[in-house]
Amino acid sequence: MTKIDKMTQWMYLFIEKVADNKNILNDLDTAIGDGDHGSNMNRGVSAIKEKLAESNYDNPADLFKDVGMTLVSKVGGASGPLYGSAFINMAKVAKESDNLTEIFNAGLEGIQKRGKADVGEKTMVDVWSPATEAIQSGELTVPLLQDALEKTKDIKATKGRASYLGDRSIGHLDPGAQSSVYLFEALLKAGVLDE
Repeated sequence: MTKIDKMTQWMYLFIEKVADNKNILNDLDTAIGDGDHGSNMNRGVSAIKEKLAESNYDNPADLFKDVGMTLVSKVGGASGPLYGSAFINMAKVAKESDNLTEIFNAGLEGIQKRGKADVGEKTMVDVWSPATEAIQSGELTVPLLQDALEKTKDIKATKGRASYLGDRSIGHLDPGAQSSVYLFEALLKAGVLDE
């Protein structure tokens, strides 16, 4: 499989994970948000699936750009702009470089710039940051992702809708962190990192 085939496969696996776990994401979001993260993400990935079906990619930059633009335009709430910013940033770097560490660092920067979030604020950054570091060191694993996700449970949310709950946000997993785990699990399963 070529690199672009693996990248495309990654997107299809992510689409599947979100569709299969839509209700879980909604339940997590019901606890600390407005309960629609799964529905919003599923709408976004369904639109990506349509886009992939009608497109033929010969490089990751074009794939990422389409994924990013689709998420920005189709997903409500904060997750569309955040995921969209990640992929649009990744597309810019992928034009110049096929270094996955640089590409994912750009994605993380996109999320942080758009969401003004840092590690330890109970957001998707709490998964993206350790995942990106692990990609750099060649140590990205499912247990590492699960561990990063579990850590969001003990964090008091200071960003987004969950921040309105203050201390009551403690004890709940962050839905954006959970959907990010699906993204990186799909990345591993697609073999994108197997160079």
